Amino acid sequence: MERDIEIQTNVMEELKTIPMLKANEIGVAVKNGIVTLCGIVDSYPKKISIEKVVKKIAGVKGIAEDIDVELNGSQKKSDSELAQNIMKALEWDATVQINYLNILVEDSCVTLEGIVEWDFQRKSATKAIENIVGVKGVINNVKLAAGPTTKEIKSKIQSAFIRNANIDSEKINVKIDGSKVVLTGSVNSWSEYEDAEQSVWATPGVKSIENKLEFELDF
Repeated sequence: MERDIEIQTNVMEELKTIPMLKANEIGVAVKNGIVTLCGIVDSYPKKISIEKVVKKIAGVKGIAEDIDVELNGSQKKSDSELAQNIMKALEWDATVQINYLNILVEDSCVTLEGIVEWDFQRKSATKAIENIVGVKGVINNVKLAAGPTTKEIKSKIQSAFIRNANIDSEKINVKIDGSKVVLTGSVNSWSEYEDAEQSVWATPGVKSIENKLEFELDF
């Protein structure tokens, strides 16, 4: 209980560092290290900033997010205009394979579909459009193309863990189930948890992750 109160206090202090975010816009509750966020903001980038700030706080095991985006008049765009702006942004981004993507815009929310070779290409597509005025949310359903053998995937993941100073590779087990990677073991922080997951996604051939890593926290 005391740990949850400490996390809640730290979250609320960190939220004050976000420009233009008012103190009463976001409600924060914490239970067993899970942070619940609720409220209304006037832009999607502000919503993303909130999530990023909370993830960096020590002791946070997960986030339950219930933040709505309500755009003001000057920010609202028609779905047709928004789709055109999104296409232009993706075309200008050299890391995005625009020819392999399909874009659906409905009620200012964007859904991306298609197949690409690398996970960074999936993420680049999201980053290219999340700051466009008028976007209320992004759902990335882009899949990864077939890649290397399971043995090669596992070897590359383990090597990536060893190279990362924030990851204790000896405490993380890697199992390959087809194109899915299953992580078990323990981590000491949310940042290590995310670094491990990001290292896996950066490995060619990985299409899904089942992250079963547990937290070893000092109370």
